[in-house]
Amino acid sequence: MSTLAPAAPIRHVRWPALIPILIIGIPVGLKLAGVAVANPWIIFALLFGLMLTGMPISISLGLTVLTYLFTMTTVPIESVALKLFTGIEKFEIMAIPFFILAGAFLTHGGVARRMINFASAIVGHWFGGLGLAGVVACALFAAVSGSSPATVVAIGSIVLPAMLRQGFPARFGAGVITTSGALGILIPPSIVMVMYAVATNSSVGQLFIAGIVPGIVLATMLGLTTWWIARKNNYPRQPAADWATKWRTFRESIWGLLLIVVVIGGIYTGIFTPTEAAAMSAVYAFLVAVFVYKDMPLSKVPTVLLDSANMSAMLLYIITNAVMFSYLMTSENIPQAMAAWMLDKGLGVITFLLFVNIVLLLAGNVMEPSSIVLIMAPILFPVAMKLGIDPIHFGIMMVVNMEVGMCHPPVGLNLYVASGITRMGITELTVAVWPWLATMLVFLVMVTYWPGLSIGLPHLLGMR
Repeated sequence: MSTLAPAAPIRHVRWPALIPILIIGIPVGLKLAGVAVANPWIIFALLFGLMLTGMPISISLGLTVLTYLFTMTTVPIESVALKLFTGIEKFEIMAIPFFILAGAFLTHGGVARRMINFASAIVGHWFGGLGLAGVVACALFAAVSGSSPATVVAIGSIVLPAMLRQGFPARFGAGVITTSGALGILIPPSIVMVMYAVATNSSVGQLFIAGIVPGIVLATMLGLTTWWIARKNNYPRQPAADWATKWRTFRESIWGLLLIVVVIGGIYTGIFTPTEAAAMSAVYAFLVAVFVYKDMPLSKVPTVLLDSANMSAMLLYIITNAVMFSYLMTSENIPQAMAAWMLDKGLGVITFLLFVNIVLLLAGNVMEPSSIVLIMAPILFPVAMKLGIDPIHFGIMMVVNMEVGMCHPPVGLNLYVASGITRMGITELTVAVWPWLATMLVFLVMVTYWPGLSIGLPHLLGMR
């Protein structure tokens, strides 16, 4: 007696899986059928369609460029290979791996703990003292690391458990550290600023100096929000530290704080270029972590070097593909066409800046800061120049948009880093950060429509 094997279940394709195929297929099919389809529609359909498949953004960029060039144009492959290498032959790009390495040494080298002790001695006696100390410590660590996730990890892993022990709600602590950690890309040095400079041929040194005042203003606004919430809910305060304690904590943290002088002072006085300052900061951070504070054994150095190399390779791969995408945009005259269209429609500076903020905030929902800057800056920058917007002001505005994007879902890096520290879900964290996120949006409006906030200090120092 034979038995029939059960039929294999029929697997139906879920309709969301068809979205990337439709996004790519419709404009390409119309083009091949002889229908007049503007080239920008095809390029962006390829890019977003590939991204929706779950493909990494860097690979999506590269495949978009290669697919378009080899099917829609007659560009020889040799020119693509040449552009691939010449596009990243920029001295400024070398600053990125050095700042990443410096941040790694500082994160593992006890610098953050000493900065927190110093910040607690200064502001710990106010309402929400440890929360305020977290804001100040994030601002100080941002001035030596250049990375927001590194700032959240270094400060949050120490401050958040201490806040819970003192009786602060977990949501309050998570909101403070997640948003204050975003200062890592605004207060110089900043890896995102270096990427903007590479994408637009702007001055890294001027961007670093321009970020100082906005960084201090945002840190102050986040601190005021923290103080107001703590005062309203009567959160714990620390006993006021005496001057001996303040001096002791300052003396203990001085080696880390001196890195600010090395980077910013060296660039402003002309002793270093930004890239040379990045190399010096990596060497200095190594010496401080291993030989001064002695919190990092020599046996751990190879691991730190390998982790930094992995991060650097990932960012440089994104930069390489983004340079090719920028080349494609320029060769198809897309930025120039956008600028001409906006000028023909009579759109002024106010409307354009509002449009840019909306686009960048929406992009922050699906991409991380490095990719947004490298994709959007070459498109939006020429339009800004046509409208007479200062390139340094425009760069600081883009960086602040990136800060906001790092603090909200679905791809906010700071949220995921804070989630790993606090063991809180992304939804709960999203609710927790709203008061500080609203503060950041108010600050974004200030930066957008008050250029003096960004370019005032470079003008004062005679750099512009």
